[in-house]
Amino acid sequence: MAAPLILTLACADRPGITARVTGFLFERGANILDAQQFNDRSDNAGSDRYFMRVVFDPDGSTAEGLRADFAALADQFGMVWKMVRADRPRRTIIMVSKFDHCLVDLLYRWRTGELAIAPVAIVSNHPREAAIRVDIGEIPFHHIPVTPETKPAAEASLRALAEETDAELVVLARYMQVFSDEQSAHFAGRCINIHHSFLPGFKGARPYHQAHARGVKIIGATAHFVTADLDEGPIIHQDVERITHADSPQDLVRKGRDIERRVLAEAVRLFVEERVLMNGNRTVIFRG
Repeated sequence: MAAPLILTLACADRPGITARVTGFLFERGANILDAQQFNDRSDNAGSDRYFMRVVFDPDGSTAEGLRADFAALADQFGMVWKMVRADRPRRTIIMVSKFDHCLVDLLYRWRTGELAIAPVAIVSNHPREAAIRVDIGEIPFHHIPVTPETKPAAEASLRALAEETDAELVVLARYMQVFSDEQSAHFAGRCINIHHSFLPGFKGARPYHQAHARGVKIIGATAHFVTADLDEGPIIHQDVERITHADSPQDLVRKGRDIERRVLAEAVRLFVEERVLMNGNRTVIFRG
């Protein structure tokens, strides 16, 4: 039996889109297993947007044939769309500096079958012995040092590696280097970063110590797409945890790491399951 397919689409909202899409699938014998839609009517200019995610059993039809047939319908509605196999692991590059808790968590979830990724490379700006304290098995490790003088060449090396490995996703698992505008644009929509987020926000070194000094009551983390605007890309997932006066800076670091790893893992899951659709500076998340 063929694996289910996932169809995602976005276009200007108008009557009949749902009927035409479901009718297209019905006419080809497909069985819809899950369907979600969202009509964004928040644009005062009247350019409302429609978003849809459909999982279906193709009933013997090939993905290639269905994509070819669907293209005409998509053109009619001006859709931005994708149709992929639900069981296909997404080829992923994981980048890390000296904190490997998010990397460890992603690899564990991959090895247990929880995350449908296929790690094709682990990249660090530090040597392996300084960046990783866990067995990475046969996953290739690449040390790409970054200095102000070598940054353009280092970023070019990453782009070449992504092309060589056919990477579909780049995960910054506490990778402590800022992408240039060129690099951010190159990986737009397929590079996810994890960032500590507090109220108020603390930037720079030792954010958990800054938070402790200010007596925060909530700490959190945000997973978002990387853009030229530092730590301001479209948000995919967030979570928080309450803090008390009894928590030390070390307690905040420990709790912060737990939040970071689970927020990043959930963002990666949402991405690889095609549950994240771009909506300008925001995202539409079809949870399941």
